[in-house]
Amino acid sequence: MKKKLLSLLLSAVMVASMVMVPVMADETEGAAEDAAAAVDLEGVDVENATIGISIYQFADNFMTLYRTELVRYLTEDLGFKEENIQVQDGKNDQAEQTNQINNFITAGVDVMILNLVQSSSAPQVTDMCNEAGIPVVYINRQPTTEESDRWVAEGIKATYVGADATQSGTYQGEEILETPNGGDINGDGKVSYIMVQGDPENIDAQQRTEYSIKALTDAGVEVEELLLQRGDWDQAKGQQIVQDALTQFGDQIEVVFCNNDAMALGALQAIQAAGRTVNEDIYLVGVDALTEAVQDIVDGTFTGTVFNDHFGQAQAAAQMAVKYLKGEDVDPINMVDYVKVTADNAAEILEKIQ
Repeated sequence: MKKKLLSLLLSAVMVASMVMVPVMADETEGAAEDAAAAVDLEGVDVENATIGISIYQFADNFMTLYRTELVRYLTEDLGFKEENIQVQDGKNDQAEQTNQINNFITAGVDVMILNLVQSSSAPQVTDMCNEAGIPVVYINRQPTTEESDRWVAEGIKATYVGADATQSGTYQGEEILETPNGGDINGDGKVSYIMVQGDPENIDAQQRTEYSIKALTDAGVEVEELLLQRGDWDQAKGQQIVQDALTQFGDQIEVVFCNNDAMALGALQAIQAAGRTVNEDIYLVGVDALTEAVQDIVDGTFTGTVFNDHFGQAQAAAQMAVKYLKGEDVDPINMVDYVKVTADNAAEILEKIQ
């Protein structure tokens, strides 16, 4: 019932172009039910409509939460038939995913929801879908501004649902600023950090990397980058990178920034193995608010994360697909707000995401 209520609460997060709204507000159950009822399915053949979904990689922790909520919302809340929803694993291989998209086109699905392996493939994929007359909802990995501008200019039925990664990076930096010493544990007047980046081609990775540090420098904090290394969103890689960095830089490292929680959980393993203590002699922040990471915040072994709202994003993506099935116009960019997660609210958020 708790998860059901949360999903209803967050179904209100269908937002206008480039507008972000808070998603963790204290809503009443009645208001939530009204928001869910606001999804107008008139004219949509939910009994027979077909939807093709491809996720860049099933093994990704966050996208597992996302696709689970997406299918749940489409079937349980909106009434689409599960047998008419094809969900494919892109296996982190763009050629594999493009083949899946071609199969969706051959099957004549009514709409696609795509989490691209490579966001740079969006122009090619968009043209494939457009030529087949199939609308496409891109999720999680944002195509370039030039590409989304083209959708508008050429009247292409394509849209993006996601969250502004600049906000998530900014929140990470603010979480460090809000620690008792502002991240300067050794008191030398600067914050020395390592950055464990996701996929450097991914815009979320780029913006989280840039804006987490920008939050510090904008506040007048001097920073020192000891290491920036690619971790591909992977926990094992995050652990290895931080293990090697701790060996190389030792007590110089005051902050470990990770572009997602999976890598941060790996980083935590390395930190603990090295005999360091988070929130005492080193700080650690991630993004996604995975259950394990939020529990670690509650336990005091993780400094902070940022809730990448898979509930709101999955539901907004489904709602955009419904709009296309109704023949309605859809804004090219639809954003859902992030939520900062620290010791102050971690227990509350943990209760909502479990």
